[in-house]
Amino acid sequence: MRNEDAFLRSLETSFRPGPPDFRAANLDPVRPPPYSSARRRIGGDSPDFLHRVSAMHDIRLIRETPEAFDAGLARRNLAPLSSQILALDAASRAVTTRLQEMQARRNEASKLIGQAKAKKDEAAAAALMAEVAALKETMPVEEQNERDAQKAVHDALAAIPNLPAADVPPGKDEDDNVEVRRSGEPRQPNFAAKEHFDLGEALGQMDFEAAAKMSGARFVVLKGQLARLERALANFMLDLHTGEFGYTEVNPPMMVRDDAAFGTGQLPKFEEDLFRTTNGFWLIPTAEVPVTNLVRESILADAELPLRLTAWTPCFRSEAGSAGRDTRGMIRMHQFSKVELVSITAPEKSDEEHERMTSAAETVLARLGLPFRTMTLCAGDMGFSARKTYDIEVWLPGQGRYREISSCSNCGDFQARRMDARYRVAGEKGTRFVHTLNGSGLAVGRTLIAVMENYQQGNGAIAVPDALKPYMGGIEVIGG
Repeated sequence: MRNEDAFLRSLETSFRPGPPDFRAANLDPVRPPPYSSARRRIGGDSPDFLHRVSAMHDIRLIRETPEAFDAGLARRNLAPLSSQILALDAASRAVTTRLQEMQARRNEASKLIGQAKAKKDEAAAAALMAEVAALKETMPVEEQNERDAQKAVHDALAAIPNLPAADVPPGKDEDDNVEVRRSGEPRQPNFAAKEHFDLGEALGQMDFEAAAKMSGARFVVLKGQLARLERALANFMLDLHTGEFGYTEVNPPMMVRDDAAFGTGQLPKFEEDLFRTTNGFWLIPTAEVPVTNLVRESILADAELPLRLTAWTPCFRSEAGSAGRDTRGMIRMHQFSKVELVSITAPEKSDEEHERMTSAAETVLARLGLPFRTMTLCAGDMGFSARKTYDIEVWLPGQGRYREISSCSNCGDFQARRMDARYRVAGEKGTRFVHTLNGSGLAVGRTLIAVMENYQQGNGAIAVPDALKPYMGGIEVIGG
């Protein structure tokens, strides 16, 4: 489940002019700065930047169908915002019109000066010269007004999540998600099933205490065969996705700049969920961020689509708002590894690609013999950038319930607009925005948890699934 309560409560405040300046605040330099600081950093006041990314939502559609836009927000359990956006848009367009009129009059007056002088009409020439001088003095102020007005529209649109697809079920939270299918029967061993942290600590291969001494809570040190098992899982996933599903493996940076995090939707609203370095980079919360940004500010040929990319990286999350939840074990960590799937497609192919990506993630669990179910998230439970999301939940005998192990989302053109990622159809002059999709294929640490709990033996040993045996160097049982 995505806890976006803070976002929902704060959305209205995004439209207040003049955000407070937090630069003088006493901030921990290794923690993210407040929302407004990221908003100032992303693109600054650059007119070119604002022109490129000011359409996170298509402003023309909001002008033409404001009721439909507000209906989409209502499905997200948000108040209508079209009137506020259109008021900002009208103000911005009015400033632009005034500036254009001033520029036209300056050019016209400049020509008339020459004509007046040619006619020896010094009085007219002097009046025109005074008018041009006044315009030159006034226009920089109006140009700044234009930048401010454009930025107000940009900031308003940047704070609004993607609108749900038509087939997304209604609802407020995870209780309203809809089960699509399930695979395998939940295992219940004939002994008291243990949770993964009890199993790992008893094996001496999962050390939370050592991690806490050097890094604090929500870290772990894996050792020996469990460390190898995690590596085996990642290699198995990569081999499956590249060998059978046609994904290209990439090894991306694990630190990104503001614009990259903005492009995929982490900034500006969710910066407190991220870790920031002292020199202004963000540690990636998922490889979705750098991998999707590979098409940033690009124009692809339609023949290049779809692009299918996969990456295995560490991921870093502050877990803001998670106090008291999953405090033991590896379910919710500040650092974890994940195999990410990213697809870049033409709009008419994105729904089909979404099903394909979800199938790839499900295949990992099926090959490992792990029971799972697939859920369609309701509109109120989807992430900020998604227009439709499937969550895959794996059965954990130690907890006696299903837990999320993958989210596969179709973001439509939402991220593409923020990144200015386009494609051109052969024979056409214009370009179109691509559609982007991302999914976990899978979260490696949570898959390790699922293997441990589902393959645990009565004596505390862990049987190695058949699919992983080629990656384990002959090891078939861990411990015991």
